[in-house]
Amino acid sequence: MYRFLNNNLIALFFSISIIILFSAYFIEYGLGYEACNLCLIGRIPYFFVIAFSLIFFFFKKRKKTILIFIFISFVSSVLIAFYHVGIERGFFDESLVCQIKGLKQDASTSELLKELENSKFKSCKDVDFKFFGLSLATINLFISLLLSIITIRNIFKNEKN
Repeated sequence: MYRFLNNNLIALFFSISIIILFSAYFIEYGLGYEACNLCLIGRIPYFFVIAFSLIFFFFKKRKKTILIFIFISFVSSVLIAFYHVGIERGFFDESLVCQIKGLKQDASTSELLKELENSKFKSCKDVDFKFFGLSLATINLFISLLLSIITIRNIFKNEKN
């Protein structure tokens, strides 16, 4: 069983990332729950995992390098989710990332202040959707941490062989 997982590890990461992103988009658009900015940012590492997995399918001899990039993606997801959970639980204050939505890249200071005054943003600390009593950020934290551990163990295991 472990040999099967080892040989298909990147395919497993690809599949898990697809399922996570599909679930997030289903909850947002299918069930109608609005995602905050950190929720949207928290999806980005999974897109990178999908991209690195697809690259692996063309360059199979670069498995260790691809696993390192996938590990970095999962660690990024852990950090984003940790910060998000910290905001939800009141350990951290919300940053501007949580408050600004849809600003142009070249927005001036006055436009930024106007956006902050007029916007009705989705707060990163408001949890509208829970699964088994846990916020999606908390679930993402656990999943990303587990996948990070699996990835780093596989990187070092392959080094010993």
